[in-house]
Amino acid sequence: MSWGIDFQTIFLGVLIFLSRVTDVTAGTMRTIAIIHGRTKISFVLGFLEVSLWLVVITTVVDKVIHTPILGVFYALGFATGNVVGIRLERRLAFGHIILKVLSLDHGLEISRKLRQAGFAVTTFQGEGLSGPVIELYIVCLRKDLPSALVIVRAIEPNAFYFTEPVGLVSKIYRPFMAPPTGWRAILKKK
Repeated sequence: MSWGIDFQTIFLGVLIFLSRVTDVTAGTMRTIAIIHGRTKISFVLGFLEVSLWLVVITTVVDKVIHTPILGVFYALGFATGNVVGIRLERRLAFGHIILKVLSLDHGLEISRKLRQAGFAVTTFQGEGLSGPVIELYIVCLRKDLPSALVIVRAIEPNAFYFTEPVGLVSKIYRPFMAPPTGWRAILKKK
């Protein structure tokens, strides 16, 4: 048994690594799509994931006994695919999220600014350790969360906030956007 490190082996190892990264990334994205109820995307990603996995596993199983370094490429591709899938999902930010903000001093100002930016905000009076607080509930798309947090932090940098995942949402308000122009305006009128 030799490690068999030559150009052909390294090239095959890199292909195995990249294929494994792709199929594990697809699997991670598929799992998240299933959680969010996106059936069509789940179907396509599942097909891609299993197809790539079959090609890679049939290539590796026959050769890993004689060239163990291919097993290392396979394992590295799996581990890297998990990281890539999670980072890609964070960047795409599927679904909705609840942002809950507890404000000691500026709750009404925060809610006013968030509403001006197009976010739907519900406020509640509460009691914290130091006295009365205003609790704000904001349900928004996950990709809109950073812009909501910018507003919150600009008004009250020490505001306590946390998020919760959302399963189903009956109605969502999106932050205001510039009116569509060009071909988008034409399609919007139909």
